[in-house]
Amino acid sequence: MVIPPTHPRYRSLLEREKVVEGVREGYVALQGLIAHGRGECFDYLIGEATQPFAERAIEAAAAALLTARHPVISVNGNVAALAPGDVVALAKAVPALLEVNLFYRTREREEKIAEVLRRHGAEEVLGVGEDAACTIPELFSERRRVSCRGIYVADVVLVPLEDGDRTEALRRLGKTVIAIDLNPLSRTAQAASITIVDNVTRAMPKLVEAVTRLKSWDRKRLLGLLRSYDKGATLAEAVSHIAKRLTEIAASLPRRGGVVV
Repeated sequence: MVIPPTHPRYRSLLEREKVVEGVREGYVALQGLIAHGRGECFDYLIGEATQPFAERAIEAAAAALLTARHPVISVNGNVAALAPGDVVALAKAVPALLEVNLFYRTREREEKIAEVLRRHGAEEVLGVGEDAACTIPELFSERRRVSCRGIYVADVVLVPLEDGDRTEALRRLGKTVIAIDLNPLSRTAQAASITIVDNVTRAMPKLVEAVTRLKSWDRKRLLGLLRSYDKGATLAEAVSHIAKRLTEIAASLPRRGGVVV
């Protein structure tokens, strides 16, 4: 599909086509289209821009990744479709391991996602086939299967476009979980240690920039930044931002008497 750059929904339509192409190529589940549409809705609500509350969460996430002993970035089909280059760039910048993790898990999807990441420069991708030999306790979906070298032993896990069940399970294991979720009311957003309320296609490159910028900081300074982050306040600010924006939009709508023919 050719989308003219002048189209007012150019970026959004381009992202939609990337997810559709991922379905055609077999590594995005059909259910991923529903998830993407839900995200689009919340992106409209926050104004399709990275807001200050997201910027602060991105800095905290960068600090968490840089102070981690064993950071891992979890990748599903939608993430592989929307931001594969930025995911690989972030893994190299930290450095962190990359791991495929899927709710609708098949060996074919695992291998295709790993291949997408390798095409964008990844050297090693965990969680494919027999590598996903460990299990997360109290989690009964296919997402319970993780790499014994990756998420299972990680202290910090970045989970873009995640489901709430696994986020909660990872937190119960004592892991620091960083989520990227456009819905500040989701279970994922509520359960994560750090929640970036933003579109993954905007947040990932900004996270790469933040990691690169903060890499010169010493550990004490990074931990200070991390301790100053307040997830509850950040999510409350995101919800208030949406409410304020909707109120302003409603107030700006023209009022007319009767139907204009």
